[in-house]
Amino acid sequence: MANINDYLKWRGDIKISKESPFNEIDSMILARFSYLLFDRIPMKRVETIESISLKMKDFPNKDFLYNGDKELITNLGVSLRFKNLKVTDYKARSDVSTEEQFGAITIHLSSKELYISFLGTDKTINGWKEDFNMGFMENVPCQITGRNYTRKIATKYPHKKIRLGGHSKGGNVAIYAGLTSSRRIQRRIIKIYNYDGPGFGDNVFKTYGKKAIMSKIETYVPQDSIVGRVLEHYEKVTVVLSLEKGLFEHDIFSWQVFKDYLITVDKNTELSENIDKTITEWFYSTTVDQRKILVDIIFELFYATKATTFEEIVQDLKGNVPKILKKYGEIPKQDKKVITEMIGKLIGTNINILKKESLMKLNNIKNEYITKSHFKVQELDKKYLNKLRSSSR
Repeated sequence: MANINDYLKWRGDIKISKESPFNEIDSMILARFSYLLFDRIPMKRVETIESISLKMKDFPNKDFLYNGDKELITNLGVSLRFKNLKVTDYKARSDVSTEEQFGAITIHLSSKELYISFLGTDKTINGWKEDFNMGFMENVPCQITGRNYTRKIATKYPHKKIRLGGHSKGGNVAIYAGLTSSRRIQRRIIKIYNYDGPGFGDNVFKTYGKKAIMSKIETYVPQDSIVGRVLEHYEKVTVVLSLEKGLFEHDIFSWQVFKDYLITVDKNTELSENIDKTITEWFYSTTVDQRKILVDIIFELFYATKATTFEEIVQDLKGNVPKILKKYGEIPKQDKKVITEMIGKLIGTNINILKKESLMKLNNIKNEYITKSHFKVQELDKKYLNKLRSSSR
């Protein structure tokens, strides 16, 4: 089996051209590109993927967000398919006061086409807080910044067609930027790629989901997808094969490729379906205010540690757990009650869904048994009748 790094070794010596056009794996690579350590290197106004690769070559593997990232930028730097592509307009911001975490970079595929890659969730607590805010806010700051960034790039390079893409939250931002852009920009968009990014509330699609732009959106999720199935998806969704299980399938380096396409499966697993049903039912059975209280308080506990990443919290659990418990003790009783009810409702919803699934399975087994028994009886009847006919002769 093979992933995007193997693809770069197979096809990296073939330039993007009419004979070997830009494909869904090329897009997935560039969607992942925005996760690299741009904040750690001096960025010129115009770079190439090769020059960026050289600047990152001495960073240890542990500094990158995912295990495959160091290998990815190394492979890209020597790949004839990618190394000479120009890279411009890197932008990143993380603001705790506005609860925004955003990143984007533009890769120029040719003189006529560019790709905007949106960063997904980074290691910061602030970045994760913005993700959870999607559960009660119609739009979050990174989505608005993504739309503005797209407008800026479209204006700066007026003669270029546009592709938008991202992994995780970056995929969500890519869709939002495409949906909410002007008609003029939308006409220039070739495709929007979302790799296991969450969806949206109904209002976003009802307001912006016009047929022309919706047909350009492609979402890819692994078979056990959890993150990518949160909220609603009205666009085309393709299920791909991952060698991981559960939440670990969110790592796109576990997604399997063959030649120049992703290996797909027919549908999501039972685990993915049950989690999706649980979250969806829970979401629609709670209010915006309840979800806001739950998310805000949970993250208040994390912020009480003064850590900026979850990694920092784990590294000093002995010192941080008392701070979290102390902060929890300061929460008003009414808010604690809301939290308890919300968590109880989530667990209850999951139990009910599992019960329904078990009952359905039992009914299916029962029906299958009855059907088989019926055919068996019919078979015996036929044999008996044939025997009677034979003896009467």
